[in-house]
Amino acid sequence: MRIRPIAESDLDELRVLARETGVGFTSLPDNEPFLAAKIASAVSAFNGETPEDKRLYFFVLEDEVEGRLAGCCAIESQVGREIPFYHYRVGTLAHSSVQLDLHRTIDTLFLSSDHTGDAEVASLFLRSEYRGSDRRHERNGALLSMMRWLFMAEFRDGFPDKVLAEMRGLFDESGRSPFWECLGSHFFPMDFNEADRLTGLGQKSFIGELMPKFPIYTPFLSEEARACIGQVHEHTRPALAMLKKEGLRWEGFIDIFDGGPTVEAYIDDVRGVRLSRTCRVEVKAGELEQTPRPRWLASNTVMADFRAAWVGRGPDDEGVLTLSEAEAERLEVGAGDTLRILDTDEET
Repeated sequence: MRIRPIAESDLDELRVLARETGVGFTSLPDNEPFLAAKIASAVSAFNGETPEDKRLYFFVLEDEVEGRLAGCCAIESQVGREIPFYHYRVGTLAHSSVQLDLHRTIDTLFLSSDHTGDAEVASLFLRSEYRGSDRRHERNGALLSMMRWLFMAEFRDGFPDKVLAEMRGLFDESGRSPFWECLGSHFFPMDFNEADRLTGLGQKSFIGELMPKFPIYTPFLSEEARACIGQVHEHTRPALAMLKKEGLRWEGFIDIFDGGPTVEAYIDDVRGVRLSRTCRVEVKAGELEQTPRPRWLASNTVMADFRAAWVGRGPDDEGVLTLSEAEAERLEVGAGDTLRILDTDEET
């Protein structure tokens, strides 16, 4: 299993992934022209043909044995520069009456564009058959999630100070969002799936045009809708747990459609960025000693031909990492090249 930049030849398989993501996965709609344009944008970004603040880095997880895509993930270098990037900010308003000797605090929702200019890690999806704890699929999700920190650490100058991740919110068994039904549906003349589709296609101006400009008092929402604020879809919990381990935290921002949390951090504080380091490569023929479980994550240092994968051991005291021929081929490196590595078990 290895990570690589998406290629134009991946369009058909990317459409298959898009069909499998399910409701609420805004960034990967099943729309061939849109996905083709996304691939073209990513190819331009990896080739350095796009300004740094407008780059979409889109990666795929490739199963070399089966010759198919197992998942995907992405990094937006900056959000909100061309298309507004909206959230609700959960706030508090205090009300008091001296005459009645009463003091009340009430939770509110404010329409916000506070994350304009931040980087975003997004579009993480792993096909169901590649999830699980067996040796073949162990830590595929971690590979997809954590390789982005190696990329951002290696090309740090191309990113701003902060990074965020939007988490899919709560839906019931029929795919219904209680938060949307109670709030968004009153302002948008469309169902959730249509609003979600338009947002995924980048058509977001209607949000600012139709949403209320004044604070929304959450006591006016149903109990079911309030219970969605800051909560995640059951399929999103593993991804959220990994992001929290890296140091991303919920600071009170939620998705305007489903109420899911947005977590964030300063990039330089993210564990995977802070602890990653570079080492020199040696390649050795034959079988090499392997760690009992995937622990060391490695990537090459070439943007256009970026590759990331698990390796079976860490570097020696001299800062040299010995790879098997298969590992070197997977990462597209040779003796004397540089790798960026991360010990995913290292304590902060």
